[in-house]
Amino acid sequence: MLEISLLEGELLPVEKGDFILIDYVAKVKETGEVFDTSIADVAREAKIYRENTVYEPMLVVVGEGWVLKGLDEQLEGLEVGKKATLEVPPEKGFGVRDPSKLKLIPLRKFREKDITPYPGLEVEIDGKLAVVRSVGAGRVQVDFNLPLAGRTLIYEVEVKQKLETLEEKVKSLLHRRIPAIPVEKVSLEFSGEGELKIFLPEEALIVDGLQPSKRGLTVDVFKLIPEVKSITFIETYRRKEPERKKEAEAKPSEAEEKPGQASPPSEGK
Repeated sequence: MLEISLLEGELLPVEKGDFILIDYVAKVKETGEVFDTSIADVAREAKIYRENTVYEPMLVVVGEGWVLKGLDEQLEGLEVGKKATLEVPPEKGFGVRDPSKLKLIPLRKFREKDITPYPGLEVEIDGKLAVVRSVGAGRVQVDFNLPLAGRTLIYEVEVKQKLETLEEKVKSLLHRRIPAIPVEKVSLEFSGEGELKIFLPEEALIVDGLQPSKRGLTVDVFKLIPEVKSITFIETYRRKEPERKKEAEAKPSEAEEKPGQASPPSEGK
């Protein structure tokens, strides 16, 4: 997990291009329904907790479009350590609802695939996700709009930290691209000529898709940290020596003859 620290009294305004870590709770304005969050306890309470999701402050580079446009624009000017409630209209969120994306599909198409449609069922049709809105006599109405299209959203946001150093920025980008690698085991070397060396731990060996992730990280660093001119990844794997089996200490059993102890004479001799 990416560690963060907040200096006392650090309330710097956020600007475009800043690297920030945010906690957030996202709700539908009309209903108050929580549909996304970076906080595990909130996710559990809202019954949207996902076992394979890492709940932690999210990295955002302001203005890069990593979050919804309406949220991205309002991050500018926020202060570290202060909470803010931001409203995102549909056109800057998941879009306005498009009536042309409501389609009628013959019921037999579902039966051919052993699907019993009902309102709210999510289905995939011709490679596109849709939601069943109604089931009539022989026809099913499906909606290809995004589930939150047309909804006004509320984001409760707290900027936890503003990343300032090159090391903080590179490690945060690495954590975003390759979360399986513990960043505390990653070390960096940066020269005045713009050469960056990234030393990866042995845990990198078992990461699926490591090479594409490294390429993605390289693209991120070159785009967002202009002082870096070249990147070298260094992975060191050490031979694991077989563990020596501990030799069991030979302990004489009670039946064994002790030194200096004569055997009793045989009877009849």
